[in-house]
Amino acid sequence: MIKHHPKFELIQSFVNGELPASLAAGIAMHAEMCPKCQHQIAQLTEQIAEVSFEEDFESGLIAETLDIDQMIADITKSDEVFEPIANVEKVAIFNNETYTLPKALHSMTLGKIANIGKLSRSRIQLNENEIHTSLLQIQPGGGVPEHTHKGFELTLLLEGSFHDEHGEYVKGDFIMLDSSDQHHPISTEGCLCYTVANDALRFTQGINKLLNPIGAFIY
Repeated sequence: MIKHHPKFELIQSFVNGELPASLAAGIAMHAEMCPKCQHQIAQLTEQIAEVSFEEDFESGLIAETLDIDQMIADITKSDEVFEPIANVEKVAIFNNETYTLPKALHSMTLGKIANIGKLSRSRIQLNENEIHTSLLQIQPGGGVPEHTHKGFELTLLLEGSFHDEHGEYVKGDFIMLDSSDQHHPISTEGCLCYTVANDALRFTQGINKLLNPIGAFIY
């Protein structure tokens, strides 16, 4: 059962179209798996549409431009039948494991897969400067050494599960962290995550501090 969701302010920014593509895609994918957030997004979208319509009507924009008869004529003037585009699944393969990707990723380009131990990462090519977006696979028994974050980090679980000091995370969980958070995620059965970060992670324990130069590689 999904326990971790985007904060209301983040969902509101998503509905208003104010988020970068990476974060917007993360919320869209979470909503695809979470009826609760899907309903909240639908309600907010409807409210914003109503307010926008009322403002335009009161300002006279709709009254001046709305011609119902012309709209109907434009819609019905063509006999051409449009066939809906077939929904073609998109998959990603990590270490012989095939994953069906959410709809929000279908139009995105995945980079070459890189591997470090039981971690495999493919960058998603969104060209958002300091924001890096990736698919990250943790193989069974693998994990990321204890670390904190120089900026923010979003992790959305697409398949499988992992746990850290704060509990267990399952498919659909939306985990937003910042520099005040420190954790050591481990996946017993393996998992695939969608990750977004605007800076490298920073390892914090013992010899793992030597891994800090590759913090930017993982995320």
